[in-house]
Parts: sequence; C-alpha cells; structure tokens
Amino acid sequence: MSIPRILVVEDDTEMRQMLTRYLQKHGTIALPATGENDIKKHFDSGRIDLILLDVMLGEESGIEICSNIRQEHNVPIIMVSALSTDQQRMSGYSVGADDYIAKPFNADLLMARIKAVLTRSRRSASLTHRRRQSSYTFAGWSYDARTSEVISPAGYQVALSQRELALLQTFLANPHIPLTREEIVEGLNVTESAPENSDVSGRAIDMLVGRLRSKVETNPKRPQMLKTQRGVGYVFAVDVVVTDK
Repeated sequence: MSIPRILVVEDDTEMRQMLTRYLQKHGTIALPATGENDIKKHFDSGRIDLILLDVMLGEESGIEICSNIRQEHNVPIIMVSALSTDQQRMSGYSVGADDYIAKPFNADLLMARIKAVLTRSRRSASLTHRRRQSSYTFAGWSYDARTSEVISPAGYQVALSQRELALLQTFLANPHIPLTREEIVEGLNVTESAPENSDVSGRAIDMLVGRLRSKVETNPKRPQMLKTQRGVGYVFAVDVVVTDK
C-alpha cells in the first residue's frame, strides 16, 4: 500500500507547519499549500490522496475552493474551520466535503478522521475498479462481468435483477470486508447497472440482500456467503478469485 500523500491547505504559517510535521511523524507525506494556486501545482506534480482544507484562507474561501476541486477531482476533502455551526458544516458538505472538523481539535482525533476517510476512499476505488475484471469465482459459483452471467456450482445459470447483480458486484469487489449499509449504497450508486433513482434506504438494502440470498445461498436463513455483521452491516464471507479472460 502506498504512503498517503496529504495536502495541507492552511494560510496560517504556524498551523500549517504544525500540521505538516504531525502528519509526517504519523507515516504520511504532508504537502503544504496556502491557497488554490498551490493546490493546482500539487495536482499537476503528483498524486494527492486527501486534502485538509481550511475554510478561511485570507481572501480565498475554502468552500469555494472545495467546490472548484470537485469539478475536476474526486480526492477526499476534510474541511477545517474555527466555525462549527450546523450551517457552516452543511456548507462544506453541500460542495462535496467528505468530513468536517472544528478548531481547536485534538491532533489524534484528526488523525483518526483522516484514516477513516482514506479507508472509505480506498473501498470506493475498489468498488469502481475491481469490478472491471472479467471473471469471478467464489464457493463453486462463477460470475462473468462481460456477459453478466452467474453460474451456480451445479452448472446452471441463475437470473439476477439489475439491483441484485449490482449488489453481488459490490460484495465480490470486497470479500471478507464488513460493509455498512451506507458503503453498500455507495457501491450500488457507482455500478453502471444500478439506476441512480432506485430506493437505497437501509430497509431497502436489507430486502435486497434477502433477495440475493434466496438465489445464491443453499439455506437463505443460515447464509454462508452473505453474512450479517452485527453492528456493521454485511460481509461476503468467502474467498473470491478474480481472473482476466
């Protein structure tokens, strides 16, 4: 796994240096920036895995910068601000921020939030890229991504709806990783076969999992593949082999 490259966008010199040193001590590559021009230069010169973006940057607005970044990049963004009102937080989320932390903050808490956002980002990338592989085999089953055919261990094809197929793809991309309902929703939303206007509430996810279990589990009431992870959501509890054809 590559070392995270984190861009620290802060116009206060002391705060910027403090955050940069702290992040470097905790195993990341911390890159300092003071505003939008610096951000553009860093994007041109290398990979950015996460941005810590101060809301108030002198004459520049972090909210506006976040909105501009979102037009071209999907990099995770954590907004940092001395203002912690609900309205301020919603302003950040509305332009695409992934998280929001108020000053003054505990450095260890900030690091925990960074790790959580990076983890979600990596899972999302996995959902997007790994499903492009051609063939998956799992517990005697097979799935061909090119033809969308799902073949049972007995050798017959099992018909899945678009939503059921999208759910299966999400699990196949993340074997043995407990997924929350929110992460499953994210996986469904980035799957081409899943209509964006479909119901993706928590209850709808539970019902969708139940339908998929009824088609791929020997005993849906005692599932061996699509298991419930108490307090989290669901986990695809079998090995998955991915190959190109």
